[in-house]
Amino acid sequence: MQAKVTEIASNTFRISTFHNEFGIQFNQFLIADKEPFLMHTGMKKMFAATMDGVSSILDPAKLHWIGFSHFESDECGALNEWLKLAPQAQAVCSFVGAVVMVNDFADRPPRPLSDGEILAIGTHRLQFLSTPHVPHCWDAGLFFETLDGTLLCSDLFFHPGDPEPLTHSGVLDRARESILQNLTGPLAKDMPYTAYTDSTLRRLADLNPRTLALMHGSSFHGNGQKEILELASVIKDTIGKETARS
Repeated sequence: MQAKVTEIASNTFRISTFHNEFGIQFNQFLIADKEPFLMHTGMKKMFAATMDGVSSILDPAKLHWIGFSHFESDECGALNEWLKLAPQAQAVCSFVGAVVMVNDFADRPPRPLSDGEILAIGTHRLQFLSTPHVPHCWDAGLFFETLDGTLLCSDLFFHPGDPEPLTHSGVLDRARESILQNLTGPLAKDMPYTAYTDSTLRRLADLNPRTLALMHGSSFHGNGQKEILELASVIKDTIGKETARS
């Protein structure tokens, strides 16, 4: 496996590795600044490919912050490998994630972030948003880069295949198709629909993001608010109705 690197916003790099067995991309995002920030570690078995991608941008040993949405192999499976490589690096995650899982899992203690807290990494500033069960898991949270308006979306807008790094034509149709396909099968019910799902998505839309950085699939540059609001409607009409019938 080989990582492909694309700059999708100012000093924000998409590091993408296509996994043939799964048929999907695993994307990490590196923000190169005074205190470099990596979003998603990638899986432990994909560490070499991800490290090569990071190395093409900066010295991996200079990583300062390692963020992720929730405790899952592709989100933080290689965390300890990065902590060994970068001696000053520290994981940043939700309070729930730190207390329930990461304090025990990580070789160094993480820095738990409160909802709305700002992580200043130099020119760029990252706002942490607590988003329990969006996209999934109790400990979920997302990061919003405030300078260029980039929302690091984790699994939101998931779509399979090995598509282009960045699109300006929208990702909603691809996401809708994936949601419909995932309503059945062994990996169904990956995203719960709760009393807070719609309001959480609308809160993300209110950020007016200009770039949506997807963990699986193409990133999007354009009217992020519109894409998120339409995604909220799709989720309500599919997963929400399926939940109500259960």
